[in-house]
Amino acid sequence: MLDLKFVRENPEIVKQNIKNKFQDKKLGLVDEVIDLDSELRGAKQEAEALRADRNKISKQIGGLMAQGKKEEAEELKKKVNDEAARLAELEVKEAELQSKVKTIMMTIPNIIDPSVPIGKDDSENVEVERFGEPALKDFDVPYHTEIMEKLSGIDLDSARKVAGNGFYYLMGNIARLHSAVISYARDFMIDRGFTYCIPPFMIRSEVVTGVMSFAEMDAMMYKIEGEDLYLIGTSEHSMIGKFIDTIIPESTLPQTLTSYSPCFRKEKGAHGLEERGVYRIHQFEKQEMIVVCKPEDSMEWYQKLWKNTVDLFRSLDIPVRTLECCSGDLADLKVKSVDIEAWSPRQKKYFEVGSCSNLGDAQARRLKIRVDGENGKYFAHTLNNTVVAPPRMLIAFLENNLNADGSVNIPAALQSYMGGMTVIK
Repeated sequence: MLDLKFVRENPEIVKQNIKNKFQDKKLGLVDEVIDLDSELRGAKQEAEALRADRNKISKQIGGLMAQGKKEEAEELKKKVNDEAARLAELEVKEAELQSKVKTIMMTIPNIIDPSVPIGKDDSENVEVERFGEPALKDFDVPYHTEIMEKLSGIDLDSARKVAGNGFYYLMGNIARLHSAVISYARDFMIDRGFTYCIPPFMIRSEVVTGVMSFAEMDAMMYKIEGEDLYLIGTSEHSMIGKFIDTIIPESTLPQTLTSYSPCFRKEKGAHGLEERGVYRIHQFEKQEMIVVCKPEDSMEWYQKLWKNTVDLFRSLDIPVRTLECCSGDLADLKVKSVDIEAWSPRQKKYFEVGSCSNLGDAQARRLKIRVDGENGKYFAHTLNNTVVAPPRMLIAFLENNLNADGSVNIPAALQSYMGGMTVIK
């Protein structure tokens, strides 16, 4: 969420940013919120004047009553009552205007970084760098569920009977591999100085609207019926929510946390061939990293975060690339974002396995996450990045480590987490 003063003083910058994100339908919101803000400030000024006048008259009434001037005191009392009625109207008006202003401000997108490429959608994202040499197999690589099934590692039919499409049972060594990857990612991030955390898996609505846009919320979140609780779509939601309505001493920044959680997502829309199996699902597990830092440090942390994910995948011999998200592919709260994509020998192309985002002070402004610095209080910057999110990551792992006989090699980094196993047969 932008600073309302910034919008008021820089309407053309805000409008151009909306155009850069190809959200022209929101252009009218800028002038509308400026007009509503002007009306709100006018109502507040009138209300403050009435309150001051009421206090002044109250003292006068007390003096008149002490002097026995009852009639004059009664006249002033009538004036106070009239002003009280007007003040009540203004307070109702203030609340209505504040609600309208807040709703619009939470809809206007954040200002993107100047380095973000301008483009309409993810088809115009820009490749930045490749890490590792993409290798082609000298045999046909089966679809990932076929690999798992041959290793007795997945049961989709039973999952459909129990929960419907978009769910799965992982079995045997594939289930163990899934847990091994999560444990390895946890220790990988701890070794890089991050504090390990297991957060709540449900959050209140004020946290949901603090960490994401209304459009994302509708597309992603499952609500608990009859309660003000939502299942998290990623642990970033509750991890950033951990700092809601807090004042953080500047000396304790940056706050660097890595978290484990299950994640739950609606995943609305039609799914293509490559999104069958365990690629796009309603339930999965994830290791996440988040940073809360000073504004001047956020871009440096942005670079560090995505490199952590690249380094983890490369430690497992999986080739990856980074893909800069263009303006039209950025969620409304994001300042800058990069996707990490893993190489798929079967598809002979890369596919997304994680995403790193700098959200500036947008989440902090919504959640009132402030920093107490030498020169006063200010809003923190927040960032998040996927460390690893199996079972999607397992697709890349299985394809890149598959042998012609259907067995799967276990890289050295994971062998201790697999009880010394070097290959799954």
